[in-house]
Amino acid sequence: MQTIMIEHLGEVDLYFGLGIEIVTGLILGGIVGYDREQKMKNAGIKTNVLICIGATLYTAISMVMQRELGGGIDPSRISAQIVSGIGFLGAGAIFRDKGNVVGLTTAATIWVVAAIGVTIGFGYPVIATIFTLTILSVLRLLGPIYQGIEATKNFKYFHVEILCQGDIKNFVKEIIFNTTDRIDELHEEIVDKTNNRRHIDFYVFTHPKKMRSMADELKDIVQVEKVHYHQIDSKPSKGAFQDEVE
Repeated sequence: MQTIMIEHLGEVDLYFGLGIEIVTGLILGGIVGYDREQKMKNAGIKTNVLICIGATLYTAISMVMQRELGGGIDPSRISAQIVSGIGFLGAGAIFRDKGNVVGLTTAATIWVVAAIGVTIGFGYPVIATIFTLTILSVLRLLGPIYQGIEATKNFKYFHVEILCQGDIKNFVKEIIFNTTDRIDELHEEIVDKTNNRRHIDFYVFTHPKKMRSMADELKDIVQVEKVHYHQIDSKPSKGAFQDEVE
């Protein structure tokens, strides 16, 4: 009977062990992907789950092949190739926008999710779980700490409203996240179904100079009719374009 080593369980049936590893990869990749999905990043749940499961299977099968063929297979070579392949995938998430490098955190997340998969594939799901919780702590806790530090550098809270024709929400999100990770309550409402006229509003926490740059980029979108933003201390009950919307 073929077996595979699983942390704390020892040698278990091959199919049972692979099942544990695949399910663990699915859950842990999904947890990290959900965090990225909430922050509306390009690499969301599906991407991170596929990366984690893929790295898990490549590593696990290399371990099985080593047992079957003896010393002819070196599992570390598979791990090295996974790292190289993920490097190309991560590079695709990084780009430059107006002199700024965007996507480094997404690329780094892809890299560490592959490391989670490799750890699971070697038979250490508990260690991989602890590693995942550590990553979530970094993604969740360091952001607010950083924002607290940045708040001392004249960062302000802005309410932004856009009148446009057509569905441009994804373009708007891309421009926003090229400027800041702090966005709250993005809403879109169709105010004229005949002309597909829409009203979008959201709140961002950023530096006034970055806010002006973001507004200029939003105005450059062809379908955008108007962009209005103003600094606020609390969320207003009525928007600047409310009369036009009604």
